[in-house]
Amino acid sequence: MTHAGLRFAARRLGLAIPTVFAVVVLSFVLIHAAPGDPVTAIAGDGGDAAYYAETRARFGLDRPIGRQFLSYLGRLLRGDLGRSYLQGRPVRAMIAERLPATLLLTGTALFLSTVIGIALGLFAASRHGRGGDVFVSSIAVLVLATPAFWLGQLTIIWFALRTGWFPVQGMTNARVVNTGWRAAIDVTHHLALPVAVLAAQEVAAVARLLRTGVLTELESAHVLMARAKGLPERRVYLRHALRRPLLPVLAVIGSRLGQILSGTVVIEIVFGWPGVGRLLLSAMQNRDVPVVLGVFLLTATTVIVANLLVDLASARIDPRIALGRNDRR
Repeated sequence: MTHAGLRFAARRLGLAIPTVFAVVVLSFVLIHAAPGDPVTAIAGDGGDAAYYAETRARFGLDRPIGRQFLSYLGRLLRGDLGRSYLQGRPVRAMIAERLPATLLLTGTALFLSTVIGIALGLFAASRHGRGGDVFVSSIAVLVLATPAFWLGQLTIIWFALRTGWFPVQGMTNARVVNTGWRAAIDVTHHLALPVAVLAAQEVAAVARLLRTGVLTELESAHVLMARAKGLPERRVYLRHALRRPLLPVLAVIGSRLGQILSGTVVIEIVFGWPGVGRLLLSAMQNRDVPVVLGVFLLTATTVIVANLLVDLASARIDPRIALGRNDRR
């Protein structure tokens, strides 16, 4: 990496650290300001005042909000996310149990949406104004206008209940214990529908954005020069018309990662996927504040790191980004 690239990476990392801290502060304040008393969720409605006071003191909820935050921040700096109010287990262990399932779901959806979205965007741009372009653009608009929850329900009805091609819920077949390749095939079979629903809107967004960028780039001087030299259309698209439009696509992928993660909660509920999203829903329903804070911190950190990586990848594609605005003249 060049000196300018290292400086650019350092600047972006310097911005990421205070952003994470701001997320920690806002998450803590907003969650504690939300309606509902965690003590009631922990101890139930039938306890007396003394029992409620003892429970509140046991979890440190009787202290001022400022002292609670400093205590939480001190534990967080040591890598301790606290313990669940309801289960008494370390939050880090609870998240670690569910994280592989969520990573499998979101990682597969992000990879497929990027690859398929870029391919469809190039396909539509190469057939501008023709049937293929109209079909891809129309489907993309339709998918973007369809809520993920409803799309998930329709997918279950058509491809699981009516045809029986795919399982309705879960990550594995609970009635059969599979190992090796059979286990991998079983998980893939259960993964197909939730990944398709989660990736659908991202595919549509990437395809539309790339199509627009490529069509604009085809009118640029360097692409016209490449065509004038008699280069094959395939090379014109892949080597000359695709490079610059990839930058906004990368930016959109990074910015929409948060939407993918939030959409994962809905998809995990609809398809019964045993991931972090379902853990978050259960924790919010039961006012299990340490678990909610842990999941929020994980999600926010993932989005911030993803945007940092997108910035670095964009600077790698176009080195002028790393030079700064004043150096591009």
